[in-house]
Amino acid sequence: MAKVIAIANQKGGVGKTTTTINLGAYLASGKSRVLIVDLDPQGNTTSGLGVAKSELKNDLYDVLIDGLHANEIKIETEIKNLHVLPASPILAAAEIELVSATHREFRLKQALEALPYDYVLIDCPPSLGILTVNGLVAADDLIIPVQAEFYALEGLGQLVQTVQRVRKSLNPQLNLMGVLLTMHNGRTTLSNQVQEEVKRHFPDKVFDTIIPRNVRLAEAPSFGKPISHYDKWSKGARAYKTLAKEVIQRTGAK
Repeated sequence: MAKVIAIANQKGGVGKTTTTINLGAYLASGKSRVLIVDLDPQGNTTSGLGVAKSELKNDLYDVLIDGLHANEIKIETEIKNLHVLPASPILAAAEIELVSATHREFRLKQALEALPYDYVLIDCPPSLGILTVNGLVAADDLIIPVQAEFYALEGLGQLVQTVQRVRKSLNPQLNLMGVLLTMHNGRTTLSNQVQEEVKRHFPDKVFDTIIPRNVRLAEAPSFGKPISHYDKWSKGARAYKTLAKEVIQRTGAK
């Protein structure tokens, strides 16, 4: 049975997509079967894995709205054991169409049932709308990336409230696996202050792994590759490899 992990933060630019792609690639390199779900209409995870959005015949919209089976849109990436359910801008229409739909919060959960994977990673959009709620309802665990900047914790209270509401009425099993500090510059006082502040707000929930600000990490998506296949010796690659080990440990997987 797959371990389903949502990666969410309603704030944009905090490293959700980078984390989804690179964590997925390193989990797959350990011979786990990994499915990445691109739940963001921007489709950056899709293109970051080398998939041309303009050539998609179907995407996640068709699964959530029209009931297409996930296997019908699944795409094998160039990375062994790593598949993706792609997204394109049309997925934005699902936010509107799901409002009046029956079992609207459970569409993604139903679509992912019984799929033959060890890990499913869900890249949630930078909002707290119905798509993100679908991701939280479908997930066993939640990872919250937080950028090491001045406004790092701004708005996180709203996300925590949403998680609590989802637990109360839709998914009692949802577990906060951890908060991941991203784009960290250890040479600045600010990054270190943010690190301490995050630990104070989320005691015992902050990952030991810290993702550094790294040019090679930023370059990799434009080549449609995870960092493990773009520059596996970079600081960013080493960090995500370590994160994958920590996630395996926290999920209790072998």
